[in-house]
Amino acid sequence: MLVLWCPDWPAVAGAAAAGVPANRPAAVLLGNRVVACSAVARASGVRRGMRRREAQSTCPELAVFAADEARDARLFETVAMAVEELVVGVEVVRPGIVAVPVRGAAGYFGGEDALAELLVDHVSGNAGVECQIGVADGLFAATLAAHRSMFVRRGEAGEFLAPLAITELDQPGAERGELVDLVKRLGLRTLGAFAALAERDVVSRFGAGGLLAHRLANGRAERPPDRRRPPPELTAEKTFDPALDRVDAAAFMAKSLASGFHAGLAAHGLACTMLGIYATTESGEELARVWRCAEPLTPEGIADRVRWQFDGWLRAVPGARPTAGVSRLRLVPEETVEGASLQQGLWQGGEGGEGGEDGVAAERASRAMVRVQGLLGPESVFTAVLDGGAGPGERVRLVPWGDQRAERDPPGAAWPRRLPKPAPATVLAEPMPVRVLGPAGDELGFTARRELTGRPCAVSVDRAPTRAVLDWAGPWPVDSRWWTAVERPEHVRLQVLLAGAGAAALLLRGTGRESLKWTVEGIYD
Repeated sequence: MLVLWCPDWPAVAGAAAAGVPANRPAAVLLGNRVVACSAVARASGVRRGMRRREAQSTCPELAVFAADEARDARLFETVAMAVEELVVGVEVVRPGIVAVPVRGAAGYFGGEDALAELLVDHVSGNAGVECQIGVADGLFAATLAAHRSMFVRRGEAGEFLAPLAITELDQPGAERGELVDLVKRLGLRTLGAFAALAERDVVSRFGAGGLLAHRLANGRAERPPDRRRPPPELTAEKTFDPALDRVDAAAFMAKSLASGFHAGLAAHGLACTMLGIYATTESGEELARVWRCAEPLTPEGIADRVRWQFDGWLRAVPGARPTAGVSRLRLVPEETVEGASLQQGLWQGGEGGEGGEDGVAAERASRAMVRVQGLLGPESVFTAVLDGGAGPGERVRLVPWGDQRAERDPPGAAWPRRLPKPAPATVLAEPMPVRVLGPAGDELGFTARRELTGRPCAVSVDRAPTRAVLDWAGPWPVDSRWWTAVERPEHVRLQVLLAGAGAAALLLRGTGRESLKWTVEGIYD
């Protein structure tokens, strides 16, 4: 297998779409973090995983672009077409990587070296981008060979992979981060060390995903060959009248067609790993592209690739663009695996089902969150992290979506002045004013020793009628940032249980002995 790789493709595509010159540093961000950057940006100190502000402070002239898979796929179509002009059987693995069978083309052009040199020159001249080429047995080994511009002789893929870091297993789209992390913690740092394990032990410890990774580490094919040909009826075909000539219309059509295509495969116990997209225009032009995927395609993955491909066809450079709209579309499962490869967990359902972190529902939700961030900014979507703290409002920290949800302080650590459990079910963002009355109807305060000046007998919340206090607990002193030199008002917390219909337990906060002010900080269920 020959793999042609365009380094840093998301950054290259983003700069090309925005008209940014190639010599300017560029980076692509997702969730406010750098996911790809150009070689010029790396030379200035920018690295993947950096936050936006850190990257821009490191390289002030950095051009920043949002992650956009449709843009990457559309612009990569020119590269795929340039490769297809020289060799047949082009498979787009993902935007930035194409794979082709090497044997026939190498024989025609006089060897692998001659073929690689011709491809590099042709892609550079026609698509205007630089690329690297690698040859090895299997897509995984050939991709890593392309990263190093190496040609690995037949049968020596295992020796080539053995000294490489185990982190190479976590290629984009493979989602093997957890597996790689676990293998590293077991002391296996290289692909060769992982490949040396017995296959039986790998399956019993890591399951089917570990077995696939073990095959890759050994330099073997991604999966055993499947000699069954999918039944012809599994091909999905649709005719359009009027013809499709807009990307938005194609995207709408792709969702329904992808769902039917995936359902037909699932009914036969199959899942697609290599998708053929074939189209015919009103003027009789034939368009074709094959997408290869490391993992079985979901309906969303199929729809995405159809949309990307239409985007590439309909917005291609003049001369490569079809002269008429698409009147007929066929989806062909060029390669399939057993449907168990796509089996979801027990609690990962379809519409409305609960999805785990690796479920389809979680993936759909993550895309929606990233889309909202793209519209409203990175600080528009948050997730909550339970952290250490004394008060209930201090224990919850909001983290922008996509940032690492790491704990600053262990939530179970001992904190002075922390309220006893349980915590209030509702913590008010804007505390409501409240009056706390004693036996004589006078408003209660607290002394210099943080003790109440009387027994709480009645409470009036936000000027509502007073309600009797059935029971109470506290007060608890609140030392807010006592380590700072700034003088702060004194605080106490008090729990009260109110009588009457819909009895409620409230967490109250008293501020300042001189000008006392009580507020409702939380409500218990």
